[in-house]
Amino acid sequence: MIPALAFYFFATILVCSATLVIFARNPVHAVLFLILGFFNAACLFVLLGAEFLAFIVAIVYVGAVAVLFLFVVMMLEISFDTAREKARRYLPVGLAVGGVLLAELIFLFAGWHTAPGAVVSAANVTEETGALTNTEMLGRILYTEYVYPFQLAGLILLVAMIGAIVLSLRTRSGVRKQSVADQVARKREDVVEIVKVTPGTGV
Repeated sequence: MIPALAFYFFATILVCSATLVIFARNPVHAVLFLILGFFNAACLFVLLGAEFLAFIVAIVYVGAVAVLFLFVVMMLEISFDTAREKARRYLPVGLAVGGVLLAELIFLFAGWHTAPGAVVSAANVTEETGALTNTEMLGRILYTEYVYPFQLAGLILLVAMIGAIVLSLRTRSGVRKQSVADQVARKREDVVEIVKVTPGTGV
Protein backbone atom coordinates (compact mmCIF):
# COMPACT_ATOMS: atom_id res chain seq x y z
CA MET A 1 0.00 0.00 0.00
CA ILE A 2 2.78 2.45 0.90
CA PRO A 3 4.74 1.94 -2.38
CA ALA A 4 1.54 2.48 -4.38
CA LEU A 5 0.77 5.71 -2.53
CA ALA A 6 4.36 6.90 -2.99
CA PHE A 7 4.16 6.12 -6.72
CA TYR A 8 0.94 8.09 -7.22
CA PHE A 9 2.30 10.96 -5.10
CA PHE A 10 5.55 11.32 -7.08
CA ALA A 11 3.81 10.67 -10.42
CA THR A 12 1.21 13.38 -9.73
CA ILE A 13 3.87 15.95 -8.85
CA LEU A 14 5.88 14.93 -11.92
CA VAL A 15 2.91 15.41 -14.28
CA CYS A 16 1.98 18.73 -12.65
CA SER A 17 5.55 20.07 -12.80
CA ALA A 18 5.90 18.97 -16.46
CA THR A 19 2.68 20.80 -17.29
CA LEU A 20 3.88 23.93 -15.50
CA VAL A 21 7.15 23.81 -17.45
CA ILE A 22 5.11 24.29 -20.62
CA PHE A 23 2.61 26.86 -19.37
CA ALA A 24 4.80 28.93 -17.02
CA ARG A 25 5.08 32.52 -18.24
CA ASN A 26 8.40 33.15 -16.50
CA PRO A 27 11.21 31.10 -18.10
CA VAL A 28 13.14 30.94 -14.81
CA HIS A 29 10.08 29.44 -13.12
CA ALA A 30 9.81 26.95 -15.98
CA VAL A 31 13.39 25.76 -15.35
CA LEU A 32 12.68 25.46 -11.62
CA PHE A 33 9.62 23.33 -12.35
CA LEU A 34 11.82 21.25 -14.67
CA ILE A 35 14.22 20.62 -11.76
CA LEU A 36 11.26 19.58 -9.60
CA GLY A 37 10.15 17.16 -12.30
CA PHE A 38 13.64 15.62 -12.49
CA PHE A 39 13.65 15.07 -8.73
CA ASN A 40 10.31 13.28 -8.84
CA ALA A 41 11.46 11.16 -11.80
CA ALA A 42 14.47 10.14 -9.70
CA CYS A 43 12.14 9.15 -6.88
CA LEU A 44 10.15 6.97 -9.29
CA PHE A 45 13.35 5.23 -10.37
CA VAL A 46 14.12 4.51 -6.71
CA LEU A 47 10.70 2.92 -6.32
CA LEU A 48 11.41 0.74 -9.37
CA GLY A 49 14.68 -0.46 -7.83
CA ALA A 50 16.87 1.38 -10.34
CA GLU A 51 18.89 3.41 -7.87
CA PHE A 52 21.73 4.01 -10.32
CA LEU A 53 19.42 5.73 -12.80
CA ALA A 54 17.94 7.75 -9.95
CA PHE A 55 21.35 9.10 -8.93
CA ILE A 56 22.24 9.80 -12.56
CA VAL A 57 19.05 11.82 -13.03
CA ALA A 58 19.62 13.74 -9.81
CA ILE A 59 23.31 14.45 -10.41
CA VAL A 60 23.50 14.95 -14.18
CA TYR A 61 20.15 16.44 -15.08
CA VAL A 62 19.47 18.45 -11.92
CA GLY A 63 23.05 19.32 -11.07
CA ALA A 64 24.31 20.08 -14.57
CA VAL A 65 21.76 20.26 -17.36
CA ALA A 66 18.98 22.09 -15.51
CA VAL A 67 21.41 24.55 -13.93
CA LEU A 68 22.96 25.15 -17.37
CA PHE A 69 19.48 25.84 -18.77
CA LEU A 70 18.85 28.27 -15.92
CA PHE A 71 22.04 30.23 -16.59
CA VAL A 72 21.39 30.29 -20.36
CA VAL A 73 17.83 31.53 -19.85
CA MET A 74 19.01 34.25 -17.46
CA MET A 75 21.90 35.41 -19.67
CA LEU A 76 20.36 35.29 -23.14
CA GLU A 77 18.34 38.26 -24.32
CA ILE A 78 15.36 36.44 -25.75
CA SER A 79 12.01 37.96 -26.65
CA PHE A 80 9.73 35.46 -24.96
CA ASP A 81 6.60 37.07 -26.40
CA THR A 82 7.87 36.31 -29.91
CA ALA A 83 8.82 32.79 -28.82
CA ARG A 84 5.29 32.22 -27.49
CA GLU A 85 3.76 33.43 -30.74
CA LYS A 86 5.94 31.00 -32.72
CA ALA A 87 5.05 28.21 -30.28
CA ARG A 88 1.33 28.84 -30.90
CA ARG A 89 1.97 28.78 -34.64
CA TYR A 90 3.59 25.34 -34.48
CA LEU A 91 1.20 23.94 -31.85
CA PRO A 92 -0.75 21.71 -34.29
CA VAL A 93 2.47 20.16 -35.59
CA GLY A 94 3.68 19.56 -32.02
CA LEU A 95 0.38 17.94 -31.06
CA ALA A 96 0.54 15.70 -34.13
CA VAL A 97 4.09 14.58 -33.34
CA GLY A 98 3.16 14.02 -29.69
CA GLY A 99 0.15 11.93 -30.76
CA VAL A 100 2.35 9.77 -32.99
CA LEU A 101 4.83 9.20 -30.15
CA LEU A 102 2.01 8.35 -27.74
CA ALA A 103 0.58 5.86 -30.21
CA GLU A 104 4.01 4.24 -30.63
CA LEU A 105 4.40 3.90 -26.85
CA ILE A 106 0.94 2.36 -26.51
CA PHE A 107 1.69 -0.05 -29.36
CA LEU A 108 5.04 -0.96 -27.80
CA PHE A 109 3.69 -1.70 -24.32
CA ALA A 110 0.63 -3.50 -25.70
CA GLY A 111 2.88 -5.69 -27.84
CA TRP A 112 5.12 -6.40 -24.85
CA HIS A 113 2.24 -7.53 -22.64
CA THR A 114 0.54 -9.58 -25.35
CA ALA A 115 3.71 -11.26 -26.67
CA PRO A 116 3.61 -14.99 -25.88
CA GLY A 117 7.27 -15.34 -24.85
CA ALA A 118 7.85 -11.96 -23.24
CA VAL A 119 7.23 -13.07 -19.66
CA VAL A 120 9.33 -16.21 -20.09
CA SER A 121 12.23 -14.26 -21.60
CA ALA A 122 12.10 -11.71 -18.80
CA ALA A 123 12.13 -14.48 -16.20
CA ASN A 124 15.16 -16.13 -17.84
CA VAL A 125 17.08 -12.85 -17.91
CA THR A 126 16.26 -12.27 -14.25
CA GLU A 127 17.54 -15.73 -13.29
CA GLU A 128 20.78 -15.29 -15.26
CA THR A 129 21.59 -11.83 -13.88
CA GLY A 130 20.13 -12.28 -10.43
CA ALA A 131 23.54 -12.13 -8.73
CA LEU A 132 24.43 -8.80 -10.38
CA THR A 133 23.40 -5.37 -9.21
CA ASN A 134 21.75 -2.77 -11.42
CA THR A 135 24.97 -0.78 -11.70
CA GLU A 136 26.99 -3.84 -12.79
CA MET A 137 24.43 -4.84 -15.43
CA LEU A 138 24.23 -1.31 -16.84
CA GLY A 139 28.02 -1.05 -16.88
CA ARG A 140 28.39 -4.31 -18.80
CA ILE A 141 25.82 -3.25 -21.40
CA LEU A 142 27.03 0.34 -21.81
CA TYR A 143 30.74 -0.44 -22.10
CA THR A 144 30.41 -3.54 -24.29
CA GLU A 145 27.45 -3.50 -26.68
CA TYR A 146 26.66 0.24 -26.63
CA VAL A 147 30.07 1.79 -26.02
CA TYR A 148 30.08 3.81 -29.28
CA PRO A 149 26.57 5.32 -28.84
CA PHE A 150 27.52 6.06 -25.23
CA GLN A 151 30.63 7.99 -26.29
CA LEU A 152 28.65 9.71 -29.04
CA ALA A 153 26.13 10.92 -26.47
CA GLY A 154 29.01 12.41 -24.47
CA LEU A 155 30.25 14.26 -27.57
CA ILE A 156 26.76 15.62 -28.23
CA LEU A 157 26.57 16.95 -24.66
CA LEU A 158 30.01 18.54 -25.09
CA VAL A 159 28.89 20.28 -28.29
CA ALA A 160 25.72 21.48 -26.52
CA MET A 161 27.78 22.92 -23.67
CA ILE A 162 30.11 24.74 -26.08
CA GLY A 163 27.10 26.08 -27.98
CA ALA A 164 25.56 27.42 -24.78
CA ILE A 165 28.80 29.22 -23.93
CA VAL A 166 29.03 30.72 -27.43
CA LEU A 167 25.41 31.89 -27.33
CA SER A 168 25.86 33.56 -23.95
CA LEU A 169 29.08 35.35 -25.01
CA ARG A 170 28.62 39.08 -25.48
CA THR A 171 31.12 41.59 -26.88
CA ARG A 172 30.90 44.92 -25.07
CA SER A 173 32.87 48.07 -25.72
CA GLY A 174 34.71 49.79 -22.90
CA VAL A 175 35.23 46.62 -20.86
CA ARG A 176 38.75 46.00 -19.59
CA LYS A 177 39.82 42.44 -20.33
CA GLN A 178 42.78 40.40 -19.25
CA SER A 179 45.52 39.88 -21.85
CA VAL A 180 47.63 36.91 -20.81
CA ALA A 181 50.15 37.44 -23.61
CA ASP A 182 50.83 41.06 -22.58
CA GLN A 183 51.20 40.03 -18.94
CA VAL A 184 53.70 37.31 -19.77
CA ALA A 185 55.70 39.61 -22.08
CA ARG A 186 56.06 42.39 -19.50
CA LYS A 187 59.57 43.22 -18.32
CA ARG A 188 60.80 44.73 -15.13
CA GLU A 189 61.90 47.92 -16.89
CA ASP A 190 58.38 48.47 -18.24
CA VAL A 191 56.65 48.55 -14.88
CA VAL A 192 59.31 49.52 -12.32
CA GLU A 193 61.03 52.92 -12.29
CA ILE A 194 63.74 53.76 -9.80
CA VAL A 195 63.75 57.41 -8.83
CA LYS A 196 66.55 58.89 -6.78
CA VAL A 197 65.06 61.40 -4.39
CA THR A 198 67.21 64.07 -2.83
CA PRO A 199 66.57 64.43 0.88
CA GLY A 200 64.40 67.41 1.65
CA THR A 201 63.22 68.01 -1.92
CA GLY A 202 60.64 65.30 -2.50
CA VAL A 203 59.74 63.82 -5.84
